[in-house]
Amino acid sequence: MTKRISILGSTGSIGTQSLDVARNLNIGVAALSANSNIDLLENQVREFTPEIVSVGDEKLAEDLRKRLIGMGVEVYSGIDGMKRVASIQSADTVVTSVVGIAGLIPTMEAIRSGKNIALANKETLVTAGAIVMAEAEKYKVKILPVDSEHSAIYQCLMGNNIKDVSKIILTASGGPFRGKNISELADVTLEQALKHPNWSMGSKITIDSATLMNKGLEVIEAKWLFGLEVEQIQVIVHPQSIIHSMVEYVDGSVIAQLGSPDMRIPIQFALTYPERSSNKFSKLDLLQSNNLTFEEPDYETFRSLRLAFDALKVGGTMPAVLNAANEVAVSLFLNKRIGFMDIPRIIEKVMDRHSVNITPCLDDIIEVDKWSRQEVEKYIG
Repeated sequence: MTKRISILGSTGSIGTQSLDVARNLNIGVAALSANSNIDLLENQVREFTPEIVSVGDEKLAEDLRKRLIGMGVEVYSGIDGMKRVASIQSADTVVTSVVGIAGLIPTMEAIRSGKNIALANKETLVTAGAIVMAEAEKYKVKILPVDSEHSAIYQCLMGNNIKDVSKIILTASGGPFRGKNISELADVTLEQALKHPNWSMGSKITIDSATLMNKGLEVIEAKWLFGLEVEQIQVIVHPQSIIHSMVEYVDGSVIAQLGSPDMRIPIQFALTYPERSSNKFSKLDLLQSNNLTFEEPDYETFRSLRLAFDALKVGGTMPAVLNAANEVAVSLFLNKRIGFMDIPRIIEKVMDRHSVNITPCLDDIIEVDKWSRQEVEKYIG
């Protein structure tokens, strides 16, 4: 293949799996960014020989420059470095896999540079979906989802008219606490919350999956990716994670996409679209997967999912508030400063205090994100 990619967040779970795909298909790597894991980033640079790399701060950049002397790789840092990685001329696709709101600005930079986006950063569309999709249309770039659920929807829509869609059905594994009630989750430990039953992911996304906020963010993302109304988006719990999502059409037909729970498969689809390529990744054996079950989500126990629907219905800056409050609350839980059930409690309090701007610009989104993070601190303890 002649494709060349850049990866924002190359040392994280999606980033490393994207490099697995690049390795398998001989895809060129033009640029990489990471936050602080320069040991792994150095190894990636030596294998894939990108033109430029970026790290979180200048101190780390200086360390990495010394390690890479003689390799001809330019090393940058901070948000400007990420923007360089996102806009490098020799890449045609940018994989955006950094976690959180940090992905928004470099993703916008990539779009404005005419790059197709392999989108693994939910927060980009959650916080600024209307703005991002308008820019993508203006610059005629494709937003190709990497999330397994959105990739499934994208594939189920291929060759069909979006106007014929009755609804989309996002599947959720239910996480490690499926079937538990509120009282049973009162004393959940960090270690328990980090044990996802099916997927291997980074710690933040794993906690989001345990609270079902991950599915809530996917609902908001789906609204913008596919141009649907909130009433057209349904979530069902499918513990086996074999059906990655479905589309129901107006005639009653339901098309589903199935596969092994291996993130490299949707990553590869995003990088090879509209073509498909063979690989040695795990394949689905239906004879070993003959017990597929479905359940209604428990919106009372897993309030984060309900809050995400609420934020989407309100619109404007409310999804950005939800996202920022969740990011901080999850970080507090990961650092054992709050309990598991404090996460949705804090998010709801911050949302209740927010005065919504229905038609925000990008600066408004960034300002609201900052406000929401500061507001969380009032509810700790």
